[in-house]
Formats: sequence, C-alpha cells, structure tokens
Amino acid sequence: MNTSEFITLLAEHQDKPLLFEYAPGMLVGTNYHITEVKHITVESVDCGAGMDSWKETIIQLWESPSELGKSDYMSAYKALGILRKVGTMKSYEMDAVVKIEYGNAMFHAAQLHVSGFLVKEGQLVVTLNVQPTDCKSKEACGVPETETANANACAPGSGCC
Repeated sequence: MNTSEFITLLAEHQDKPLLFEYAPGMLVGTNYHITEVKHITVESVDCGAGMDSWKETIIQLWESPSELGKSDYMSAYKALGILRKVGTMKSYEMDAVVKIEYGNAMFHAAQLHVSGFLVKEGQLVVTLNVQPTDCKSKEACGVPETETANANACAPGSGCC
C-alpha cells in the first residue's frame, strides 16, 4: 500500500478505532502512539551490481508502558491528524510505499508491510506482514526465479556476491 492509499483509508474510516495486526491474531496494544514518521529515500546496489532507488514512508508505533491497560485504541481520525500535521512540515511522496515500524517484548522490531485491512466490529484493522529478503539479481546469480535463494546460491566466487 502506498502513502496516498493509506491516508485515504484513514480518511474513509475516521470514525473507527485503528488497530494494527502485526502477526495473525496479534494486535499492537491499545497503548500505542505514533512516535515518528520517516520520509526515506533508499539508494541501493544489489549483489549483481544493479542500482536501484525508491521512497518509503515509515510510521513508527510504540507502546507506552505508562498506559498499559488502556481501554480504547487510537482513532483513525487522530492518526490522520498526526499524519496531516507531519505532511505540513515535510511533504509526503504519495506514491511511496508505507511501512509500519513496530516491535515489543514478544516481537522483534521490524518494518512491516501493510498487506490489507478489514472493518471488523466497527474497528479498522490494518493487517501487517513481514516480507522475507530476496535476491534481486537472480539472473546474474544463476538462481531460478521460481526458487528461493539458498545459503550457497550467492557464495563467494559464484559471480553473485
């Protein structure tokens, strides 16, 4: 989901509590805050010497220990207000992929992709997932497109790494 789609989603569901499901059946706590919005430009060189660049919007969530047991989730309206305020300070690249950065004591900190959403029991539930790493130069590395790269596929001397 890109930044424009995410902001539109929040605008369409302003009246609903905003929940994030970071793993099947696992929700970010009611005590979460949006603590940072990052406008990222990634410039990369892959293992086949291919260059690439793209933009990302990273929204960081944090669970406040002082608000454990809080009964209500942040509303989509409040989240939208935060994102709009950030947008007045630093313009968004609206086509940039949006990611949610989150971690807690039971889940490693990660930048999670928005894989979808659903409205359930009057709540907007944004579903997140972890995207595995991948070899972007499968052809240069001799890795068939249908296979996942194994530990030896990009071994030193293979022409890949």
